This record gives sequence, C-alpha cells and structure tokens, in this order.
Amino acid sequence: MDSRLDWNLYASFREVMRQGSLSAAARTLGLTQPTLGRHVAALEAGLGTALFTRSPQGLIPTAAALELLPRAEEMHAAAEAAARAISGGPSGETGVVRITASEIIGGVVLPPILAAFRALHPAVVIELVLTNRNEDLLRRDADIAVRMVRPVQSALVARRIGSVGIGLYAHRRYAQAHGLPATLDDLAAHPVIGFDRDDTARRSVAAEGPMVSREAFAFRCDSDLAQLAALRAGFGIGGCQAGIAADEPDLVPVLPDAIRFELEMWLAMHEDLRAVVRVRLMFEHLAASLGQYARRR
Repeated sequence: MDSRLDWNLYASFREVMRQGSLSAAARTLGLTQPTLGRHVAALEAGLGTALFTRSPQGLIPTAAALELLPRAEEMHAAAEAAARAISGGPSGETGVVRITASEIIGGVVLPPILAAFRALHPAVVIELVLTNRNEDLLRRDADIAVRMVRPVQSALVARRIGSVGIGLYAHRRYAQAHGLPATLDDLAAHPVIGFDRDDTARRSVAAEGPMVSREAFAFRCDSDLAQLAALRAGFGIGGCQAGIAADEPDLVPVLPDAIRFELEMWLAMHEDLRAVVRVRLMFEHLAASLGQYARRR
C-alpha cells in the first residue's frame, strides 16, 4: 500500500460512497466523470484492493470500501477543521465557526441568537449543522455543539445550560374546533403528532414517562421541524419545547399537569478551541442566550 496517496483520491472515494455513483459524485465535486473514475482507480491501485464492483445496478462497495469510509470521513472532517482554523485573522474576531444542534434548536431557537451574534461580530462566518445525531467534536465535525444529553468525552469543555421543558400543545384553531382532552384517557380520541421510524426522542424521555408506540400517532414524521409545522397548522396535539410555545400564544398547553418532560441542555467544544477567540466568543454568547431560553416556561 502506498501511504503517500493524494488526499483528493480519498475525497473522490468519499463522495462516490455518499452519492452512490460516479456521475452524481462528479457533479457534486465539480469534476468530470472520467476524472473521478481515474481517482477511484488510482486509489484502488495504491491500496492494492478493489473498492467497488461494477454491476447493472451501479457501483457496489466492497468490504474494503466499507472499512475505509470512516477513515475517509475522518480525513474530510480534519481538512474542514484545518480550513476553519486558518480562516481567522489577526484580531481573532474573523473566520468560521461551525455549530451543530438538533433540528428544533438549530432551526427555531438559534437563528435569532446567531443574528444577534452577527451584529456584534460581523466578520465571523457561521456554519450551522442541523442533526439529531451527536456530531463528534473530537473528530472536529463541528466547533461547538448544543446537546440535549451530557457530553462524556474528557477532552471536551462542557457547560450545563439548564433544563428545557417539553409538554403537549395544540393550536388554538384545533382547540376551538375539537376541544381538548381533560384526561390521559381522553387523549386517545384526538390525532397526535409523533415520530415515524426514528424513536430517539421517545427513548430520551423514557425514564420520565410511559413508552409510546408509533401506532398511537395520526401524523408520523421523523423531522422535528415538520412535526412543529403540523402542530402550528392545527393538525392535532403534539410535543413542543416550552420556550418555543412561550413565543407563540396560539399554542395552548394540553394536560400540562399530566405530561411534562425535562431535557438537559449542554454546550460543548473541544478544549483546544478555548484559545480561538471567535469560538470562545460564540461559546459564551450561546451560553448566555440559551440560558435565557431554557428559563422560559
């Protein structure tokens, strides 16, 4: 195996794995399909093993390709982290800060908070990744993470922001048209909004309440933003963070004394980033602003 292989070969391989074909990967990378094919062939030659088998259905990754992909992802994350690291100027208040957060926090809560930061530090470029998976800060997938579970890696700087309340709500239009349940038993007569195949949210609050199956839901979707949109549209009854509902007077609480969950909110970054001015400024800004959000009830 040649250990001096060009990083671009790994980048091309990673994109082929992500896109599933040479043509799609070539479009994403801005290369021609023959060029991308040569990259894959050169990587296979350098590694001394086949990475794909050709079939009428397209490229099929080999066992070697599946084993190599995590390493290629690590290289990609490291390259992006290096690019962010050198993006800052002499003042320290320029460059890129990459933040990862859940769909709801990133899509609803963070935008006004980040707009306020931008007004104070207009030379900082913000990248926001929405995912309900915990991105690996040790691998530098992001600079700062907003998490709803306590970070456990020792190399991370973590700060507990507070507890975010979650309850059931319905839009006022729905309540006026259909009424609201007075008891938990009454809830079965109403359309409930919930998850489809990803029960991460259910498992995260399992210790605080009864387990609920997807069959109980009249609207099933694994996007938290889509669930919130359905709630706002008056589809039925669904979960919502108290801080979001506090800003929307048309969302009325449902069975607040019977169903209420609390999720811890944490802010985390790699300890090596404490000396990076723009990251530290963003961390402190997020801590203060999200602290105010968590206190909303």
